[in-house]
Amino acid sequence: MNSHSPAGSGVSTKYDVARIREDFPALRRTVKGQSLVYFDNTAATLKPQTVIDAITRVYSDFPANVHRGIHQLSEEATEAYEAARLKAANFINAADPDEIVVTLNTTDSLNHVCGSWGEANIGPGDEILTTEMEHHANFVPWQQLCLRKGAKFQVARVLPSGQLDREDFDRKLSERTKLVAVAHVSNVSGVVNPISELAAQAHRVGAVFVADCAQSVPHMPVDVQALGADFVSCSAYKFLAPFGVGLLWGRKAILDAMPPYRTGGNMIHSVSTEKTRFNVAPHKFEAGTPSIADVIGMGAAIDYLQAIGMQAISDYEHELSRYMHEELLKLPGLSIAGDWFPGKPAIASFHLDYAHPHDIAQFLNEEGVAVRSGLHCAEPLHCSLGLSSTTRASLYLYNTHDEIDRLVAAIRTVEEIFA
Repeated sequence: MNSHSPAGSGVSTKYDVARIREDFPALRRTVKGQSLVYFDNTAATLKPQTVIDAITRVYSDFPANVHRGIHQLSEEATEAYEAARLKAANFINAADPDEIVVTLNTTDSLNHVCGSWGEANIGPGDEILTTEMEHHANFVPWQQLCLRKGAKFQVARVLPSGQLDREDFDRKLSERTKLVAVAHVSNVSGVVNPISELAAQAHRVGAVFVADCAQSVPHMPVDVQALGADFVSCSAYKFLAPFGVGLLWGRKAILDAMPPYRTGGNMIHSVSTEKTRFNVAPHKFEAGTPSIADVIGMGAAIDYLQAIGMQAISDYEHELSRYMHEELLKLPGLSIAGDWFPGKPAIASFHLDYAHPHDIAQFLNEEGVAVRSGLHCAEPLHCSLGLSSTTRASLYLYNTHDEIDRLVAAIRTVEEIFA
């Protein structure tokens, strides 16, 4: 638990957060008679009007299925859908848009890897290595795969600071390790793992490396080629896009060698009563009709983010993080999961000595402040840090210092009631 206050200077004044906030209709809402403070961005972000308009345009102008039609509406839908795939490839610097598989979310992306590559390549005596800080999406599928296959499930420990215990990771990585799965950014502590270093270690023992980038792609520039992983997963609704869209990036050679995860329509080359020939990647992993409008909405979200600039967003959020941690740690009886560090994402999962996280979240809602309480789908990490649950405030590109002040003021009121 953190006991050290951060210090640093402000962000550049070129970042016009007031102008950005005008683009988000939800920020004009009131909750319990007060203007909304939305601090649940780790779970899902708000949507700008351009994304909402992009979805509306699909249903207004070309509400047709993709890929198979030759009429104009289908061709327009297909063109917009595949343009969104190309935007996603450029967004994370994939070498080829065919390395981008459209999924439902990060969980679905990781299950694709587990159900395809994992089922085909993991066997008795093999080992899979992950960490205590993982979201359940990057933990449970590998755990269950090991149980099915008679493989060993290894979990590297986390230090009290929230950082990965590199010595324990090194001890548990061996020639028997066939797959390593690690989060780029913890959704609880905000720890940023050195993925390129860890991936290089994994490759030296012949293991495949899977990076859960659900909490990094929305908040910082991510270059999958530089990252060094073999698979990268993320959820588009965590970077302004609609719900129901995720991305799986995989190295082309690996995707080409993998069997399909699901079968049915849209992912085949030919079908006869004797045999089925599957389509090439990424299409062989996209069975059935996709969420077309939402994928096109993702393309609009990427356009929005790139117009601002991911580095500018990252710099602004680092300043918000510094200020939020500094102000929260002034409150008596409050501790934060994981130490603060320069460049920490704007995530603060905190505990109050005198009130339960669920009570805190419920009271903050009465003050118009939306946060999340519980285990945040990261029960092993909470257990490791000695916590039954936490209250999590997570910020994004449209949040402000004034909103942090409202959070702190609301917590002070909780103190007056419960302490």
